[in-house]
Amino acid sequence: MESALISSLPFWYLLLLLVGFITPFLKFLKHQITSKSKQTTLLPPGPKPWPIIGNLPEMIANRPTSRWIHNIMSDLNTEIACIRLGNIHVIPITSPEIAREILIKQDSIFASRPSNWSSEYVSSGYLSTVFAPYGEQWKNMKKVMANELVSPKRLQWLHDKRVEEANNIVRYAYNQCNKNSGGGLVDVRFVGRHYSGNIIRRLVFNERHFGKGREDGGPGFEEVEHIDAIFTVLRYIFAFSISDYVPCLRELDLDGHKKELKKATKLMMKYHDPLIEDRIQQWKIGKRTHQEDLLDVLISLKDANDNPLLTLDEIKSQIMDMMVATVDNPSNVFEWGLTEMLNQPEILRKATEEIDSVVGKERQVQESDIPKLNYLKACAKEVFRLHPIEDINATHVSMEDTFIANNTYFIPKGSHVVLRRQGIGQNPRVWEKPLKFKPERHLQKDNDGFKNLNLNEPNLNLITFSTGRRACPGIMLGSTMTIMLFARMLHGFNWSVPPNETTIDLSESEGGTIKGKPLVALATPRLPAEVY
Repeated sequence: MESALISSLPFWYLLLLLVGFITPFLKFLKHQITSKSKQTTLLPPGPKPWPIIGNLPEMIANRPTSRWIHNIMSDLNTEIACIRLGNIHVIPITSPEIAREILIKQDSIFASRPSNWSSEYVSSGYLSTVFAPYGEQWKNMKKVMANELVSPKRLQWLHDKRVEEANNIVRYAYNQCNKNSGGGLVDVRFVGRHYSGNIIRRLVFNERHFGKGREDGGPGFEEVEHIDAIFTVLRYIFAFSISDYVPCLRELDLDGHKKELKKATKLMMKYHDPLIEDRIQQWKIGKRTHQEDLLDVLISLKDANDNPLLTLDEIKSQIMDMMVATVDNPSNVFEWGLTEMLNQPEILRKATEEIDSVVGKERQVQESDIPKLNYLKACAKEVFRLHPIEDINATHVSMEDTFIANNTYFIPKGSHVVLRRQGIGQNPRVWEKPLKFKPERHLQKDNDGFKNLNLNEPNLNLITFSTGRRACPGIMLGSTMTIMLFARMLHGFNWSVPPNETTIDLSESEGGTIKGKPLVALATPRLPAEVY
């Protein structure tokens, strides 16, 4: 079977793979000799690798790679595997216990990121927080992110901007409803993604639109182009590319990822860079003297000698990070959550009744209401469990040899450890009826009623914002955006399946975990007109 697989691949493809490994071959051979006894007996289970190239031929022949990894683990009936791609061991994990060992007990060992073309390009040479390998640059930028951009004090400072954008997206949806007397069809994915885009543009640039926008409150061409570019970057930034494992083949772009990623990144920079450069100039000439947004904060940071703390490239890179990291989860949670609710109307009724009991119908939901919306937060958390935006979480790199799973498995230095978000969230050993959307599983009661629920999950029985050194520092911002979007849309509108349909298709996209077809639902206003 393996011979048939190899023979089915183009000869030139295999030739390039083999040639690409001539340079690192001696290094690989030395590593194999020095740790052979450990690896052959103690590596996690996985497919038998070919000499030198490992399982790259199988990866090439079985796209998307995340599904291939899922099938390998299912066939082996294992919660941890080892797949050798080139001379790199890729370690996928679906066990919460092993995930906790990686990100809590041995967090200092697994706190780095892989070096590859895509993350290096998007981050302008690892200048920002998300993609940088462990080191001083990452430490410095993480400190800026945590202390200056997403701290509780900073989020409170930006509160009014977030509320204004929540108001705007409700008005936009309301305008869609009013196009017809019986309500209107609303593209839920479109609404969710542009709500997220509006917020991060307001927080960073103090602008909703790069252009003029639309009269109905929706995004203009520029904003649509910008959001589409962000999701293209997200699609390719953590994709399994051949050049990630054969670096000397980077220039050939065998997967086609490089072309698409470059195009999307440059498009984002087309909108970001002129605003950043103009703002820096305004501060230099004294035209601007007060901070109004996060770009002002980044420009105003000073070192001990009262010089700018960040370079122009660092500011651009950090803003790119924030744009990419903000838009996906809120929109995905809302789309999948409403999809499941339309197929289970009782859940939709419970969530709506909870919001009404807390907020009433004479005003709109505010961020101060979120602590009391426990059932809605349970619905959001259930989406994170069942329908994460991606199966493969951001890769962790081991910085030294170690053992995990109670010293059962040897993990070589340089291994790429990936937590499978959907694999953990749907682990049948952990979750009863793991494929059923059941928000109640996240609720806990005490003597005063339901305990205050939040979206973080430090026990890693599901992956929301992760934990440890590489946890998302924007947990508060991401949680607030997610629940506000969900709450505003459920509170403001009655939702139902489109005419001539009875249920919503739950199929995923061919290459990932997002909904296969964008959700389009029928919405009608449920509040007094003056509230909108």
